Parts: sequence; C-alpha cells; structure tokens
Amino acid sequence: MQQILINKEKCIGCGKCAKDCVDSAITIESGKAVVHKSCLACGHCFAICPTGAVDMPGYDTSACGETVPLSEIDSARFLQGIKSRRTMRQFRQQPVEAEKIKMILEAGRYAPTAKNSQNVAFTILTSRRAEIERACVKFFRTGVDVGSKFIKSLERSEIDDNFFFKGAPLVIVVSGYDSVDPSLASAYMELMANSLGLGVLYSGFFRACTILNPRIKARLKLPFGHKVVSCMVIGYPAVEYKRIPPRKPRKARRR
Repeated sequence: MQQILINKEKCIGCGKCAKDCVDSAITIESGKAVVHKSCLACGHCFAICPTGAVDMPGYDTSACGETVPLSEIDSARFLQGIKSRRTMRQFRQQPVEAEKIKMILEAGRYAPTAKNSQNVAFTILTSRRAEIERACVKFFRTGVDVGSKFIKSLERSEIDDNFFFKGAPLVIVVSGYDSVDPSLASAYMELMANSLGLGVLYSGFFRACTILNPRIKARLKLPFGHKVVSCMVIGYPAVEYKRIPPRKPRKARRR
C-alpha cells in the first residue's frame, strides 16, 4: 500500500510538500503533487500541506491536530526547569495515573528516529516486575565477578531488595536496535514525566544486568534484535530539592 496519497481536488500545487520531502519522493506535475515511490512516511508533507491534501492511509491521523510551537513556552523558564531536574531515588507509594503513563509513552512515540524507523519499543514491567528485580538482585549478589565491574559504585552500596527499582510504582524499559533512537525517546519521556510532577531514575544497573545476564534480558520478551537502552524508574518524588546544583564549565568549541 502506498504510504502517501494526494487528494488532487485539494492540492493547489504550491510545492511545499515536494520542497520539504527528505526522500525526494514528491514532485509537482501539471500543477499537482505526485508521489513517485514508497517513502519514509515521515509525515512532513502531511504536516506542511496548507490545504490538507495529503493523507497517510497506514496511520491513524484522527488525533493529529494543529501544531503547538515550543517557542510558546517561556524559554528562560524552560531552561530553569531543565536545570532543576534531579535523578530521583526516593519515591512515594502513590500509583502513577493511567492517563499520565499514556502521555509519557506518547512523548516517547513522537521522539525522532533515524530514517523514521519508529522502531523503539516500550516495555512496562507489571506482573513480572518483582520476579525480574529479584533475579537482578540475586545476580548482583552472587560474587566478585559481577560486582567488580562496578566496584567504584558498589563498594559502599547495599544491594537490598529494591536496589534496582527503588520501590517506585512504574518501570518502563526502552529498547531498540541501536542506542540513539531509544535514548532520544527516553529524554522526551523524562521531560514529560517531570512536567507531570513525576521523578525519574535511569536504572543503569538494571541495564547492566540485561547485558551481563542474557536470561534476565530474555524475561523481558523484547522485540527480536532489541537491546535495553534505558530502564526508566518513575514515580512521585518523596524528596524535594531546593536549589540547582553547580556544574563544570561548558566544553563548547568552535572549529
């Protein structure tokens, strides 16, 4: 099925879709847009068309409303919010509402992916979460060979029963074929979670478990070929930070 369809009656031949097409799949012929090949389905033509002449039959476009530029958000306030975020390791025992989980996942779904592959997967740990955390705890407690890989971080840490997920109410594993796309999705998701009053921990130790122990990774039942890129531990913060901590000077250079 062709991914892009042009309504010839609505098309005014302005050429905006052709000019913005990253795959050079659209040209203007006899005053109308023509799609020549299967494309990336990035949706740029759908988004830019002034008359709504572009349709994408393989997608649900019912919720695709008008754009809201991020420039409408006060930029200084936004930067202050980014600086204020902290990695959260203390959570209240309050469930995260289903609507907020949906918004977090939607933010990840709309993060950019290379070649518009949209191949990032989100695995919410529910019924098997306790079982998976127990397996990770047991694995990290087994001996020197595992602990030595993280000795600087673990030498003063107690590997208790909540070591990986901190008792938080929500855990989302973000996976993909590479590291970049899931990382971008995770960043989008964290910003959304923070905007909803939630705190986030990236459980790097859990990701390490999935790398070092294939049996733990297998319990996640990820899409074939996927690797865990981030494990997002999410919940309502049980601690409040009062000020922004300092950072090292920027390392921005011009060449």
